[in-house]
Amino acid sequence: MATTDIRPTTSVRDRVSPEEWATRVRLAACYRLLAHFGWTELIYTHASARVPGPDDHFLLNPFGFQFEEITASSLVKVDVDGNIVAPTPYHIHKGGFVIHAAVHKARPEVGCVIHNHTRAGMAISMMKRGLLPLSQHAVAFTGRIAYHDHSGIAVDEAGEMDEIAKNMGNAAVLILRNHGTLVAGTTISEAFAMLAKLEKAMQAQLDALATGEELTYITPEVAKQIGGFMFHGTIVPDPEHAEYVPLEKGKYAAPSGWMEWPALIRMLDRKDPSYKD
Repeated sequence: MATTDIRPTTSVRDRVSPEEWATRVRLAACYRLLAHFGWTELIYTHASARVPGPDDHFLLNPFGFQFEEITASSLVKVDVDGNIVAPTPYHIHKGGFVIHAAVHKARPEVGCVIHNHTRAGMAISMMKRGLLPLSQHAVAFTGRIAYHDHSGIAVDEAGEMDEIAKNMGNAAVLILRNHGTLVAGTTISEAFAMLAKLEKAMQAQLDALATGEELTYITPEVAKQIGGFMFHGTIVPDPEHAEYVPLEKGKYAAPSGWMEWPALIRMLDRKDPSYKD
């Protein structure tokens, strides 16, 4: 069956809640940012976001679109099994939602999942030791990375979902062996910021290994300190604060996600604000 024609669709803004519309705009922005930074694979891979409200509903890209074409209205609303639950002229790559559904189903606190097949992510996924503590970016994920072995094309989707959920646990990053990467954030902006840091860490590792020079590793003590700084749970910082927000004596919320996002949105708005349509 041919893919759905890529064409403008009527805005759904008046047919959804203000909270859902805001999530649609943020997720469409996320897709445009993925395209801007080159973290795409033609029409494949996905970013999904939980729709605010009592229902386990999620937003996903319509299959057949490049990420640079995604708009708030073209996103497709599905349930945890990938069934479309709202009128749309588009369809989804249901098989591609399996990985996302596994995380969303097991982790209700996760608001956004981004799964990628970038060149750096695929290369790191092939390495037995995975992501190494070589850079500050890499050790930001100390204690937050999990691995999932490749088991071929999933025939038993339920079994594959259970394995993904079990292997990921409460990690923020899942490296799918010989496949790619996945990040899970409480918000869309947090997930994107984590992905950006992860991509740089993976690229730096590959560059360093390619030199053939003897490498220095960050000590476990320093790695733990840096990792602890990046992740402070779901504290909502004061958006007006210039840099770091004090939580309690000696502890601060790092500006991961919430500080970068407005700057990224300003860039998108200068470039092409049609993601808001």
